[in-house]
Amino acid sequence: MRAILPLPVYTIGPLNFLTEQLVSEGDLAGIRSSLWREDQSCLEWLQGREPRSVVYVNYGSVTTMSKQELVEFAWGLANCGYDFLWIVRNDLVKGDAAVLPPKFLEATKGRCLLVSWCEQEAVMRHEVVGAFLTHCGWNSMMEGLSAGVPMLCWPFFAEQQTNSRYACVEWGVGMEVGDDVRREVVEARIREVMGDGEVGKEMRQRAMEWKEVASRSTVQPGGRSLANLETLLKDVLKWPPTTNN
Repeated sequence: MRAILPLPVYTIGPLNFLTEQLVSEGDLAGIRSSLWREDQSCLEWLQGREPRSVVYVNYGSVTTMSKQELVEFAWGLANCGYDFLWIVRNDLVKGDAAVLPPKFLEATKGRCLLVSWCEQEAVMRHEVVGAFLTHCGWNSMMEGLSAGVPMLCWPFFAEQQTNSRYACVEWGVGMEVGDDVRREVVEARIREVMGDGEVGKEMRQRAMEWKEVASRSTVQPGGRSLANLETLLKDVLKWPPTTNN
């Protein structure tokens, strides 16, 4: 991009690490990036569970699915044997309310939590979360990489297919569910990512490597992203301001 654009290009990110640092320092206290009201009960529910024992499921703020896809995902999660936290927005199903089968709720009682939204970054940083089932939106991808969490990918539109390919093929931290959602495939993918086989171990190792790269670039002294942010402020905003009038 630097070679083809007449203006400077500043590579900055993951932004969630940068904003997290500013919040911790008090510069952006109380600032949240979420578009929805967050349910704080999620973090309480996670407490006391075994490390890397929970699947976190969130399809983002705008992605929708059919009733059939909702049911297939539901039974795939129910049959995988792991606890799971599932973000089910009211408008998740196209043209209808997101209603899950009563038998599903009975089968998963005590090992699942269904909420409309949560503080995603805090959830994925929790030690009990072992995998992230995602629509592969860019913000979710960055938050997943920053937390070092392997991903199960179900891209929907826009940049999500590209993000999914990078996660699964280039970065080695993801595995695709497939366009034709089937409960047995969802179950198998979860077991493979969460299990102690070679695939799961390698994905977790790669995820932790990317977490370290993200941290080194953004929050550690001399990190490339942090340095580029400082350069942007100096070049574009003329920061810090001069003391002269």
